[in-house]
Amino acid sequence: MSVDMLSYLFIGGSFLLYIGIAVWARAGSTKEFYVAGGGVHPIANGMATAADWMSAASFISLAGLISFVGRDGSAYLMGWTGGYVLLAMLLAPYLRKFGKFTVPDFVGDRYESSTARIIGVVCTIVISFTYVAGQMRGVGIVFSRYLHVDINTGVILGMAIVFFYAVLGGMKGITYTQVAQYCVLILAFTVPSFFLSAQVTGHILPQIGLGATLETGQSVLATLDQLSLDLGFAQYTAGKKSTFDIFCLTVALMCGTAGLPHVIVRFFTVPRVKDARTSAGYALIFIALLYTAIPGVAGFGRVNLIQTLNGPDNAGTEYAEIPSWFKNWENAGLLGWNDRNGDGKIQYAAGAAFDGKKGKPSYAEGDERGEFGQRLATNAKTDAGFDAAKQPFANEVYVDRDIMVLANPEIAQLPAWVIALVAAGAVAAALSTAAGLLLVISTAIAHDLMKKTINPNINDKQELMYARLAAVVAICIAGYFGINPPGFVAQVVALAFGIASASVFPTLMLGIFYKRMNTQGAIAGMLVGLISTVGYMWYFVFGGGNSADYFMGVSPGGFGAIGMVLHFIVAIVVASMTPPPSEEMQRIVEDLRIPRGAGEAHAH
Repeated sequence: MSVDMLSYLFIGGSFLLYIGIAVWARAGSTKEFYVAGGGVHPIANGMATAADWMSAASFISLAGLISFVGRDGSAYLMGWTGGYVLLAMLLAPYLRKFGKFTVPDFVGDRYESSTARIIGVVCTIVISFTYVAGQMRGVGIVFSRYLHVDINTGVILGMAIVFFYAVLGGMKGITYTQVAQYCVLILAFTVPSFFLSAQVTGHILPQIGLGATLETGQSVLATLDQLSLDLGFAQYTAGKKSTFDIFCLTVALMCGTAGLPHVIVRFFTVPRVKDARTSAGYALIFIALLYTAIPGVAGFGRVNLIQTLNGPDNAGTEYAEIPSWFKNWENAGLLGWNDRNGDGKIQYAAGAAFDGKKGKPSYAEGDERGEFGQRLATNAKTDAGFDAAKQPFANEVYVDRDIMVLANPEIAQLPAWVIALVAAGAVAAALSTAAGLLLVISTAIAHDLMKKTINPNINDKQELMYARLAAVVAICIAGYFGINPPGFVAQVVALAFGIASASVFPTLMLGIFYKRMNTQGAIAGMLVGLISTVGYMWYFVFGGGNSADYFMGVSPGGFGAIGMVLHFIVAIVVASMTPPPSEEMQRIVEDLRIPRGAGEAHAH
């Protein structure tokens, strides 16, 4: 059976499974819509949390990012995994005991202020929309390749699927759908990684394959270093970013992870605080299965890509002889070839083959083809200039980083069913996180804004209606950002983590561990953290800012760490100059850290 037919079967079958679960577990009350009724088993919650956590950025983009940037990509691995430990140890049990299942609800009640609650809603919405843009983009990429539609159509298809089970099932439907999605995505990532590791190194486990010695007598990493240097790239294990920038990016990702609203809410779907800790432990194990395999997948993929494009003699591969995967991704607009020297061979090296932002090809309306059948871009570089002292030829290829994991099985010529399984897993990863984020947005609007701030007199049925309407609007906005993404999936997601680390994380930490923190300090801190970080990111990502002007050399993704420090300083200074919180609230904060007397999960 062909790859296309198997892909249709795997993706279509997984959709039927998700929709069937959503119908079976549809929400009938706000309690089921927001926290799945509060009775989910810890193992199921651990799997749902892992699926919620391992988004398109983890499944599709992270290995691709590491594959291209080498050592610098390790910040994403350390930050995202370390942040989950931070969340499980320092925040989740205490937030669970406080009994408020959303970040704005905690902020509003802890700081006894509607203004603080509204700012919490704004922070939640900004974080969630930034994050969900990357997920919808990931869905579009998968559909464009395997269903042979353009990326925008793929995003719209993803919107329709998420609309169905997020709006119908709420948290209850999403939880049990995410359990199924975790099973699909973990199989889809680990199975090809075993194949790749065995093929390249002879070791079946990718966790140890990266350090194995190849037939050439070199390790995989040493081979990558040599290949990179020969083609004019930076050494794979050296990287380009400064140590301080890597440190800031790691801290921003760690603290941003701990402040992600859609992950925090998962700890309220289990019956007890003890179950929240247990499910966090299961989630860590489930997450580790994928994250420990990523460095190997990135390394093996990079070796296979270079050797396939440049051929066994490292002189290039005839376009007419290139495997079909290259042309499939080229048709999807995520690969491009510009025959700069006119020899009909594809040659891959350092540098951009196309003019414009990130060297990405721009294709005109229609399907104009060159003499070899390649797609013709309107921004192809016309010169053949390159530094002959550093590389053997000019680069002629654009490879979108987001396709690496999806293309890996095809590049390695793995069985067709493995390729189809990866496609189904990628869709599952993107949809699971998108659904969780959309639910957080709808909850923030219906529960925290409408019920707790604007109109407290609405009944349960009206609140549920507002939540579903908010989810519909959120899906439409998320679709727009998916069609017009500001960058690669993992980079867009990194911006969301930076905003979370500067706006939400310090407020939660101070609310739990500093009983003197008051309303004024919390509001000032959130505003400073949010505005400074979003402003910095906006200027350097969209506003034309130059990297030479980075503050202390910190890139936009890492500025969340600076914003977080500003938040802590401003909040503590303002709190020390204004009246303390009520005696009752100080007593509650002291009691919060004692492991007894937790309330029910659905207290709201």
